[in-house]
Amino acid sequence: MSSGVLTVYRWELRKLIALKRTYLGLLAAAAVPLAFTITLALRSGQPKDVPFGSYVHQSGLAIPLVLLTFASAFLLPLITALVAGDIVASEDQNGTLKTIMTRSLQRGQIFFGKVLAALTYTLASMLLLGGVAIIAGSMVSGFHSLTTLSGTTVSAVAGLGLVLASFGVYLIPLFAVALIGVMLSTVTRNSAAAVVGTLVSVLLIELIGILPGLEWLQPYLLTRQFDAWQGLLRQPIDWAPITHAAWVCALYGIPSVIAGYLVFLRRDVAGG
Repeated sequence: MSSGVLTVYRWELRKLIALKRTYLGLLAAAAVPLAFTITLALRSGQPKDVPFGSYVHQSGLAIPLVLLTFASAFLLPLITALVAGDIVASEDQNGTLKTIMTRSLQRGQIFFGKVLAALTYTLASMLLLGGVAIIAGSMVSGFHSLTTLSGTTVSAVAGLGLVLASFGVYLIPLFAVALIGVMLSTVTRNSAAAVVGTLVSVLLIELIGILPGLEWLQPYLLTRQFDAWQGLLRQPIDWAPITHAAWVCALYGIPSVIAGYLVFLRRDVAGG
């Protein structure tokens, strides 16, 4: 990685730390698992028809896994889009892109520094959501052994490792969403349009999966890859959905990066 990319990356991280939008997404990432866990503690019921929903009162490690299913519908794509959709477009709207481009840095270095910052924010939001869910869940339901999707039981320590690995696998499609957001941020030059466009893209992909006659597309839809982590919770581990998710998400993420990069290279500096 070039020093120029790292320089831009550090700039972008400092800017993210100074933005209220950054903390809005992180606040949601922390508040949702807290609210979910508190609700479970006050009620004797449990989520139905959700993987690990029947175990939320037996082990706190089941709670972050349930949240992964719920968060894929809207929460985590929204948190990701808040920054990814803004990271280039805000420079256009604030009139600062021209200044950045006239510095002694190549456009590719600027673009990929921003991409890295968006991915770092996505990772941070996942770590926060997972960390709060694990701690709060363990306080409410205890740090106990976890029952896998195959019906076998693993120790609490092994279960914690599987939960952490599941969040890592979940990052694969979430990173693809972030790259789509960066592309739309670059192309639209409008933060609101890019944020909404990223969310609409995710919703449209999900809609395609339920349309009659298009069932054959389901294995190749980005939104379906959010369930790939469940392969880790089987005994033995089923790696097929994970490797499948990796290359399917690459089909969404890599073209998005290339498209955004090419648009950024041709950006009219004089016009902003």
